[in-house]
Amino acid sequence: MTTPAEKARHFLEDETAFHLGVLPTEQSHPKTKELSRVIGRDPTAGIRLLQSVDRDVAAMADRVFDSAAFRTLVAAMAQTLRAGGKIVFSGCGATGRLSIQLEAGWREYCQNARAASIRRMENQVFSIMTGGDYALVRSVESFEDYMEFGRQQVRELGLGNRDTLVAITEGGETSSVIGTCWEALERRAGVFLLFNNPTDVLRRHVQRSREIIEHPEVTVLDLYCGPMAIAGSTRMQATTSELLVAGAALECAICKLRGHEAVKYPALFSALLDDLANNAGILADYAQFEANLYAKNGLVTYFADAFMIDIFTDTTERAPTFMTPPFRRADDQVSPVSWAFAKNPTLPTPDAWRNVLRRAPRCLDWTPELYERMGAAPTIIDHPPALTASDLETFHIGAEDDPSRRCRSPHAAVAVLVGSEVGKLDETTAFGAGFSMRSRAFNYRKTLLVGAVAPLAFSVEVGLPDSPTRLWHHLAVKLTLNTVSTASMAMRGRVEGNWMTHVEATNKKLIDRSICLVSELKGLSYAEACLAVFEAMDRIAASGMRQSAAQVACELLQQEPGIGDLAK
Repeated sequence: MTTPAEKARHFLEDETAFHLGVLPTEQSHPKTKELSRVIGRDPTAGIRLLQSVDRDVAAMADRVFDSAAFRTLVAAMAQTLRAGGKIVFSGCGATGRLSIQLEAGWREYCQNARAASIRRMENQVFSIMTGGDYALVRSVESFEDYMEFGRQQVRELGLGNRDTLVAITEGGETSSVIGTCWEALERRAGVFLLFNNPTDVLRRHVQRSREIIEHPEVTVLDLYCGPMAIAGSTRMQATTSELLVAGAALECAICKLRGHEAVKYPALFSALLDDLANNAGILADYAQFEANLYAKNGLVTYFADAFMIDIFTDTTERAPTFMTPPFRRADDQVSPVSWAFAKNPTLPTPDAWRNVLRRAPRCLDWTPELYERMGAAPTIIDHPPALTASDLETFHIGAEDDPSRRCRSPHAAVAVLVGSEVGKLDETTAFGAGFSMRSRAFNYRKTLLVGAVAPLAFSVEVGLPDSPTRLWHHLAVKLTLNTVSTASMAMRGRVEGNWMTHVEATNKKLIDRSICLVSELKGLSYAEACLAVFEAMDRIAASGMRQSAAQVACELLQQEPGIGDLAK
């Protein structure tokens, strides 16, 4: 049996491609180093600290929107649509969910268009999510480590020389996303690569990134905006910047097709940040509400319609980021109930999924033989993960009664409603019998309501301009949910300083992130922290419990200070 020390040496010597601490997206932000202590003393000050890092995105936007690369992306998108080709957004994890969101926004725009010429373009925008649509609600372990998996998903979409791939990876180094680029290039599609680390740093330190960045037929958009508010949590500023830039590019392409002038995206984004900053106290109150609920072992169920995908994008990421129980399938009565879940109370689950995606689910049904051809690990070949559309629909996000959402008390229902939805979903439809708390709504005309939980009311006033894919509405929901969920987890002790001490080490990138966290918090070398993390992983495996390797490593180092000594 391989010992923790042997595993640690292997990671140190043979997995250097996944030693990513040199990348700014994996480092801690100097502004938020005291976040956990600040938010404990003054929640509103903690919210303001989180929001302050979003200003880094605004500074990036001024640079990128004025770049030749952005103009080239818009022109390529418009030409692809005119020629009847496909625009395909590709991502993994948070950027995969972002890719699905961009496709859904496009489809909603086309489905609601008056012009037949626009409606006919619905099937010209697609998304590739590493792990397929199933990964929208449940992270698929280790898939991001395989370039060949990304290549296979490009093959299945049938990209060709009339098409454009927009690959999005926060760090610029995700193997599966880079794989989609290589396959698209071989198929003579146009390729754009968006990422959030400095191009020169990626070139210098990550070979797979350097090779794709330097390919002459790849157009690079460097969206670098500094470290994240929570170290390594790229669901925050990195994905915000990617939603802003990729979403704006798609809307600008629409404007080109229709002969309209595009709006000033950087200025409007700064205005949105100003509006949200003016409501820091309200956001702090809501974050405290959720934190108090979780402290009492309670549950939150979000109810939504058109903005369900935004809730998934935030809540699914909480599982690996803060090690909360992931969404639970309806046929699973053994796994812990997720702290937060989302439901559409107006539709049965199959229809609710089609409503979220604006199309039929696009999932994976890969065989052991295919996994073997793609070079997958024996554990995947022998036990292929269940990722089909049927598996996705076992997550009952529709109107079916789900007693598990009321199995613990307190439990709360929080509605996320936008514009006319406020009148569409009345309390009886939205909440039914049995919920001990009722709530109303994220209202997106002139006002964003972060939830009104009787007898409490949390309303946040923001201006939201109209746009083809409702980009500003999605950005407002994203920024709000990222801020309050991160704050509530910090209030619950799942953040130390600005590091996610409960991060889950389910792939090589997250193992590296755990090592960096332990190294910084405990003042150890990378090698010492590596051994401590692998020792923790070994003990977790023996216990059979779901625990954070970083958290356990920190505890072991407190109890056994010599545990990180590789020389022993």
